[in-house]
Amino acid sequence: MRTPIRLAIFLLMCCTGHQMLAQSVNIRRTTQAIVIDGIPDETAWQAADSAFNFTQNFPTDSLPARAQTTAKILYDEDNIYVLGVMQNLPGPRSYVTPSLRRDFAGSANDSFSVVFDPFSDRTNGVLFGVNPFGVMREALIINGGSGREGFSLDWDNKWYAASRQFEGYWVVEMAIPFKTLRFNKEADSWLVNFYRVDSEYAERSSWSPIKRTFPIFNLATNRELIWDVPTKKPGTNISVIPYVASNTQRDFEENSGEDFDPSVGFDLKYAITPGLNLDVTVNPDFSQVEVDQQVTNLDRFEIFFPERRQFFLENADLFSGFGNRGTRPFFSRRIGIAIDTLTGQNVQNQIPFGMRLNGKVSDDLRLGVLSMQAGRDAAIGLPSYNYSMLSLQQKVFSRSNVNFFAINKQTFESPNEYDTASLNEFNRTFGAEYRLASANNVWNGKAFYHRTVGPEAMDSPYAMGLNLTYDIQKWAVDVFSQAVGEGYNPEVGFVRRNDIRQLAATISYRWFPERGSIQRHGPAIDFDMVGNDTYGFLDWDYNLQYEISFRNTATFWGRLRRQYTYLFDPFDPSGTEGVELAADTEYTNYQILARYQSDQRKRFFYRVNTRSGQYFNGNRINLEGSVGYRFQPLGFISMDFAYNRIILPEPYTTTSLYLLGPRLDFTFSRKVFLTTFVQYNSQIENLNINARFQWRFKPVSDVFLVYTDNYFANHEGAFRIGRPRTRALTIKITYWLNL
Repeated sequence: MRTPIRLAIFLLMCCTGHQMLAQSVNIRRTTQAIVIDGIPDETAWQAADSAFNFTQNFPTDSLPARAQTTAKILYDEDNIYVLGVMQNLPGPRSYVTPSLRRDFAGSANDSFSVVFDPFSDRTNGVLFGVNPFGVMREALIINGGSGREGFSLDWDNKWYAASRQFEGYWVVEMAIPFKTLRFNKEADSWLVNFYRVDSEYAERSSWSPIKRTFPIFNLATNRELIWDVPTKKPGTNISVIPYVASNTQRDFEENSGEDFDPSVGFDLKYAITPGLNLDVTVNPDFSQVEVDQQVTNLDRFEIFFPERRQFFLENADLFSGFGNRGTRPFFSRRIGIAIDTLTGQNVQNQIPFGMRLNGKVSDDLRLGVLSMQAGRDAAIGLPSYNYSMLSLQQKVFSRSNVNFFAINKQTFESPNEYDTASLNEFNRTFGAEYRLASANNVWNGKAFYHRTVGPEAMDSPYAMGLNLTYDIQKWAVDVFSQAVGEGYNPEVGFVRRNDIRQLAATISYRWFPERGSIQRHGPAIDFDMVGNDTYGFLDWDYNLQYEISFRNTATFWGRLRRQYTYLFDPFDPSGTEGVELAADTEYTNYQILARYQSDQRKRFFYRVNTRSGQYFNGNRINLEGSVGYRFQPLGFISMDFAYNRIILPEPYTTTSLYLLGPRLDFTFSRKVFLTTFVQYNSQIENLNINARFQWRFKPVSDVFLVYTDNYFANHEGAFRIGRPRTRALTIKITYWLNL
């Protein structure tokens, strides 16, 4: 083992053989075996090219990093090897991690990451990161790393890493199999960046500079990774992930259940080319997926919950990236989750078979093909449907692209046999989009047009929209507009509202103090208007806002809002199925909205937000947030909470709604995890318990034990737990096998 003294000498050698302002890094083949142990004692590392002179992304973007980093990179027949040496300023220090669980997140956690853009399109990439405790994470980056949906940690794949802590620095070694990556053969270069988060100085830094107004994983300024010889196809690349599961469940309301319900299935991944992947699933099981976080629903429209199922995640933007957050032509959670036509409740719908073909066809063309067969369920009045989608994405200019898609939902049975008017034989959606991303990431946006087709002709079966953002150092402008026709009905999509025209805009100004506790602050004004030809304005609001980001990672924003709502349907604003406000009534309110998030580096951390003030014909007092404490590095406990006091005049309902969600996340090691999440929701008078035990006995191979329980509960007078509603226990074993 290399001693700390010899490692200190190695640090001095890390920056040799490279220009001080290098815009690229060379990757060379090694014949020496690299042992992934966090101890870079192989002589091959001394000859490897270096990426160094990291610059800050936070709190500034104009200074060298206080905590400097050196990265090196090599490869052999099977793997790419990455080394990171993270130096600290003199003196003792500790590191921050929420737990030992894979896929850590947050801007305050110490970490070192490498970002690859193998196709050099500055649009799609992958990230591999490690923290000082050896905890790993991998992520997909889409849309150039811009926007709230540009980064996803839900992706999972096989690779290897180790880290070691030493006095004055810490070290990471990674081995990333070529078979884990998607790339073109015969490529002379990729794009790459390395970045680091350091909790001691609340600093984010990167090798290729990233403006402080952009996320640090943004792909716009990545630098060249130059191969000593062109890349080659990594040989046969097939992975099979079989599973076996057993489930016992009981429905106490219906007095029914299964004592033993075994199931088997598998996923298959086949790299047809290094850039194009075929995913096949047979009888998939998603019982290990974490439950959704409940919300108090005081909205008149459907609530969006994100996709968490692994099969749908890789290259998900080829399928789910169309439209906007409130008007999506494709929403993968429509597949495998059905509505019981008798009760109106969501239920699981078995998927016997599915496939996805996704990835790069050429340097500038991406392809997505999906076909999923959902099973028949006569008990809930549902025929078997096939869900299919084709999408094409052609790169244009430096980072923009043109997209086309077609979606088909089809049954080969007669829906008339199921005695419901809500089922159609088929539903189809077609569309085209242009996504703008300027070379310097200052301009971003999207323009789209979609159209649906069904068995019966509908009036205005279209949706179209435009979004444009302009973001420079001090100014940010965002303009959004859309029109959704009355007959627009993508049954495989998510549409919040039909028959609307919408226009919204936000203008922000930012100051960046050179000294003091504030990193940036500034005002903003915004408005959002929704209407149609029948009623005129349906909703509008305009806001005065102020936002503050602190150097210690804490944040605050507050806004004053004036809001108008027109009810074209009756609505109960108490959310309790009480007396409804009449249709064709209108309300103008004033509200205060605010949010504060504490320094996330501290063991005790919290977030609070409020939306309080006038509410329809009454008032609302709202307080929501989360408090937690970190038992580093073993895990944390937290409590999510939401309190809504709805005060309405007679005869309407005055009520208090509570939502409490204590969570225990405990990691016995980097391979054994226990999560317990309890959610009490007074609005639906339900107490839900979800406990999940996971043992990762090999990379991406797991044993899961999942327990769920639901009880009737209320808080009238005192909190009471009543009789059980449902209960289930599942054991599942998965194994990742490379052929």
